[in-house]
Amino acid sequence: MPVEGSVDEAVERAVELASSGRRAVLGIAGAPGAGKSTLARRVVAAVDDRFGPGTAVQVPMDGFHLANVALDSLGRHDRKGAVDTFDADGYVALVRRLVAADEPVVWAPDFDRRVDEPVAGSIAVPRAATLVVSEGNYLLDDTEPWAALRDLFTETWSCVVDDGVRVDRLVGRHMRHGRDHEAAVRWAIDVDGVNAARVAPTVSRASRIVRT
Repeated sequence: MPVEGSVDEAVERAVELASSGRRAVLGIAGAPGAGKSTLARRVVAAVDDRFGPGTAVQVPMDGFHLANVALDSLGRHDRKGAVDTFDADGYVALVRRLVAADEPVVWAPDFDRRVDEPVAGSIAVPRAATLVVSEGNYLLDDTEPWAALRDLFTETWSCVVDDGVRVDRLVGRHMRHGRDHEAAVRWAIDVDGVNAARVAPTVSRASRIVRT
Protein backbone atom coordinates (compact mmCIF):
# COMPACT_ATOMS: atom_id res chain seq x y z
CA MET A 1 0.00 0.00 0.00
CA PRO A 2 1.25 3.51 -0.76
CA VAL A 3 2.35 5.82 2.01
CA GLU A 4 -0.01 8.80 2.18
CA GLY A 5 0.96 12.21 3.42
CA SER A 6 1.36 15.93 2.96
CA VAL A 7 3.44 17.95 0.55
CA ASP A 8 5.87 18.84 3.36
CA GLU A 9 6.38 15.17 4.21
CA ALA A 10 6.97 14.37 0.54
CA VAL A 11 9.55 17.14 0.25
CA GLU A 12 11.42 15.80 3.27
CA ARG A 13 11.44 12.35 1.69
CA ALA A 14 12.92 13.82 -1.49
CA VAL A 15 15.68 15.44 0.56
CA GLU A 16 16.44 12.01 2.04
CA LEU A 17 16.68 10.51 -1.44
CA ALA A 18 19.08 13.24 -2.54
CA SER A 19 21.26 12.80 0.54
CA SER A 20 22.31 9.26 -0.36
CA GLY A 21 25.01 10.48 -2.76
CA ARG A 22 23.72 8.10 -5.46
CA ARG A 23 21.48 9.09 -8.38
CA ALA A 24 17.79 8.81 -7.54
CA VAL A 25 15.13 9.37 -10.19
CA LEU A 26 11.77 10.35 -8.75
CA GLY A 27 8.58 10.12 -10.79
CA ILE A 28 5.58 12.26 -9.87
CA ALA A 29 2.35 11.10 -11.50
CA GLY A 30 -1.17 12.45 -11.39
CA ALA A 31 -4.12 13.72 -13.37
CA PRO A 32 -3.99 17.02 -15.27
CA GLY A 33 -4.14 19.86 -12.76
CA ALA A 34 -3.26 17.69 -9.76
CA GLY A 35 -0.21 19.79 -8.85
CA LYS A 36 2.60 17.61 -10.21
CA SER A 37 4.75 20.42 -11.60
CA THR A 38 4.28 22.57 -8.51
CA LEU A 39 5.36 19.70 -6.28
CA ALA A 40 8.34 18.95 -8.52
CA ARG A 41 9.48 22.57 -8.31
CA ARG A 42 9.15 22.53 -4.51
CA VAL A 43 11.20 19.35 -4.31
CA VAL A 44 13.98 20.74 -6.51
CA ALA A 45 14.07 24.03 -4.59
CA ALA A 46 14.23 22.26 -1.22
CA VAL A 47 16.98 19.87 -2.31
CA ASP A 48 19.06 22.63 -3.89
CA ASP A 49 18.60 24.78 -0.80
CA ARG A 50 19.88 21.93 1.38
CA PHE A 51 22.74 20.64 -0.76
CA GLY A 52 23.53 23.39 -3.26
CA PRO A 53 22.30 24.47 -6.70
CA GLY A 54 22.23 21.75 -9.34
CA THR A 55 21.84 18.87 -6.89
CA ALA A 56 18.31 18.30 -8.21
CA VAL A 57 16.98 18.74 -11.75
CA GLN A 58 13.39 18.74 -12.99
CA VAL A 59 12.69 16.91 -16.28
CA PRO A 60 9.03 17.03 -17.35
CA MET A 61 7.34 14.25 -19.31
CA ASP A 62 5.65 17.07 -21.26
CA GLY A 63 8.89 17.53 -23.20
CA PHE A 64 7.84 14.40 -25.07
CA HIS A 65 4.60 15.84 -26.42
CA LEU A 66 4.46 15.19 -30.14
CA ALA A 67 4.89 18.42 -32.10
CA ASN A 68 1.71 20.12 -33.23
CA VAL A 69 2.47 19.39 -36.88
CA ALA A 70 2.72 15.68 -36.01
CA LEU A 71 -0.54 15.79 -34.05
CA ASP A 72 -2.22 17.48 -37.02
CA SER A 73 -1.02 14.76 -39.38
CA LEU A 74 -2.26 12.05 -36.99
CA GLY A 75 -5.60 13.75 -36.38
CA ARG A 76 -4.97 13.98 -32.62
CA HIS A 77 -4.48 17.71 -32.05
CA ASP A 78 -7.97 18.14 -30.63
CA ARG A 79 -7.10 15.83 -27.73
CA LYS A 80 -3.52 16.87 -27.05
CA GLY A 81 -2.39 15.42 -23.73
CA ALA A 82 -3.94 12.00 -24.31
CA VAL A 83 -1.69 9.00 -23.80
CA ASP A 84 -1.10 8.54 -27.55
CA THR A 85 -0.01 12.15 -28.11
CA PHE A 86 3.42 11.58 -26.53
CA ASP A 87 6.63 9.93 -27.72
CA ALA A 88 6.37 7.33 -24.98
CA ASP A 89 9.29 5.20 -26.18
CA GLY A 90 11.50 8.29 -26.31
CA TYR A 91 10.53 9.23 -22.77
CA VAL A 92 11.23 5.75 -21.40
CA ALA A 93 14.60 5.75 -23.18
CA LEU A 94 15.47 9.07 -21.52
CA VAL A 95 14.51 7.78 -18.08
CA ARG A 96 16.81 4.78 -18.63
CA ARG A 97 19.68 7.18 -19.40
CA LEU A 98 18.88 9.25 -16.33
CA VAL A 99 18.88 6.16 -14.13
CA ALA A 100 22.18 4.90 -15.60
CA ALA A 101 23.89 8.24 -14.89
CA ASP A 102 26.91 7.16 -16.92
CA GLU A 103 27.15 10.16 -19.26
CA PRO A 104 28.78 13.50 -18.41
CA VAL A 105 25.49 15.24 -19.19
CA VAL A 106 22.10 14.19 -20.53
CA TRP A 107 20.17 16.81 -22.48
CA ALA A 108 16.40 16.54 -22.03
CA PRO A 109 13.56 18.35 -23.79
CA ASP A 110 11.29 20.86 -22.09
CA PHE A 111 7.78 22.05 -22.99
CA ASP A 112 7.13 25.72 -23.75
CA ARG A 113 3.52 26.57 -22.91
CA ARG A 114 3.87 29.97 -24.60
CA VAL A 115 4.10 28.27 -28.00
CA ASP A 116 2.50 24.97 -26.92
CA GLU A 117 5.43 22.95 -28.26
CA PRO A 118 8.25 20.74 -26.93
CA VAL A 119 11.76 22.18 -27.15
CA ALA A 120 14.59 19.69 -27.64
CA GLY A 121 17.87 19.82 -25.74
CA SER A 122 16.66 22.38 -23.19
CA ILE A 123 17.48 20.82 -19.82
CA ALA A 124 20.99 19.75 -18.82
CA VAL A 125 21.21 16.88 -16.34
CA PRO A 126 24.86 16.56 -15.25
CA ARG A 127 26.17 13.32 -13.84
CA ALA A 128 26.71 15.05 -10.49
CA ALA A 129 22.97 15.64 -9.96
CA THR A 130 21.85 13.21 -7.26
CA LEU A 131 18.09 13.72 -7.71
CA VAL A 132 16.19 13.93 -10.97
CA VAL A 133 12.47 14.70 -10.68
CA SER A 134 10.18 13.90 -13.59
CA GLU A 135 6.45 14.55 -13.59
CA GLY A 136 3.68 13.49 -15.93
CA ASN A 137 0.22 12.00 -16.24
CA TYR A 138 1.10 8.47 -17.29
CA LEU A 139 4.09 7.43 -15.19
CA LEU A 140 2.03 4.66 -13.54
CA ASP A 141 0.14 3.55 -16.64
CA ASP A 142 0.19 -0.23 -17.09
CA THR A 143 0.36 -0.31 -20.89
CA GLU A 144 3.59 -0.59 -22.86
CA PRO A 145 5.98 1.15 -22.96
CA TRP A 146 4.81 3.17 -19.93
CA ALA A 147 4.70 0.07 -17.71
CA ALA A 148 8.52 -0.11 -17.74
CA LEU A 149 8.75 3.16 -15.80
CA ARG A 150 7.56 1.76 -12.50
CA ASP A 151 10.69 -0.39 -12.19
CA LEU A 152 12.99 2.37 -13.41
CA PHE A 153 12.04 5.13 -10.98
CA THR A 154 13.53 5.03 -7.50
CA GLU A 155 10.07 5.97 -6.24
CA THR A 156 6.87 6.99 -8.02
CA TRP A 157 4.50 9.34 -6.25
CA SER A 158 0.92 10.20 -7.15
CA CYS A 159 -0.53 13.69 -6.62
CA VAL A 160 -4.21 13.73 -5.73
CA VAL A 161 -6.56 16.68 -5.23
CA ASP A 162 -10.29 17.35 -5.13
CA ASP A 163 -11.72 17.27 -8.65
CA GLY A 164 -13.35 20.68 -8.30
CA VAL A 165 -10.02 22.27 -7.38
CA ARG A 166 -8.28 20.41 -10.18
CA VAL A 167 -10.75 21.57 -12.84
CA ASP A 168 -10.61 25.17 -11.59
CA ARG A 169 -6.82 25.09 -11.90
CA LEU A 170 -7.07 23.76 -15.45
CA VAL A 171 -9.60 26.37 -16.53
CA GLY A 172 -7.34 29.11 -15.20
CA ARG A 173 -4.31 27.60 -16.96
CA HIS A 174 -6.09 27.31 -20.30
CA MET A 175 -7.34 30.89 -20.07
CA ARG A 176 -3.82 32.16 -19.31
CA HIS A 177 -2.70 30.48 -22.51
CA GLY A 178 -5.26 32.04 -24.78
CA ARG A 179 -8.58 30.21 -24.52
CA ASP A 180 -11.74 32.08 -23.59
CA HIS A 181 -13.65 30.87 -20.53
CA GLU A 182 -16.08 28.67 -22.44
CA ALA A 183 -13.34 26.98 -24.44
CA ALA A 184 -11.20 26.55 -21.32
CA VAL A 185 -14.03 24.83 -19.43
CA ARG A 186 -14.80 22.61 -22.41
CA TRP A 187 -11.15 21.50 -22.74
CA ALA A 188 -10.77 20.94 -18.98
CA ILE A 189 -13.82 18.67 -18.92
CA ASP A 190 -13.92 17.01 -22.34
CA VAL A 191 -10.19 16.52 -22.97
CA ASP A 192 -8.40 16.75 -19.62
CA GLY A 193 -11.30 14.89 -18.01
CA VAL A 194 -10.77 11.83 -20.21
CA ASN A 195 -7.08 11.81 -19.33
CA ALA A 196 -7.86 12.19 -15.63
CA ALA A 197 -10.16 9.17 -15.83
CA ARG A 198 -7.30 7.13 -17.27
CA VAL A 199 -4.94 8.23 -14.49
CA ALA A 200 -7.37 7.59 -11.60
CA PRO A 201 -6.96 3.77 -11.43
CA THR A 202 -3.15 4.10 -11.37
CA VAL A 203 -2.99 5.91 -8.01
CA SER A 204 -2.82 2.67 -6.03
CA ARG A 205 0.39 1.70 -7.85
CA ALA A 206 2.29 4.66 -6.39
CA SER A 207 4.81 4.29 -3.59
CA ARG A 208 3.50 7.53 -2.05
CA ILE A 209 0.27 9.50 -2.38
CA VAL A 210 0.67 13.25 -1.93
CA ARG A 211 -2.43 15.34 -1.26
CA THR A 212 -1.92 18.73 -2.89
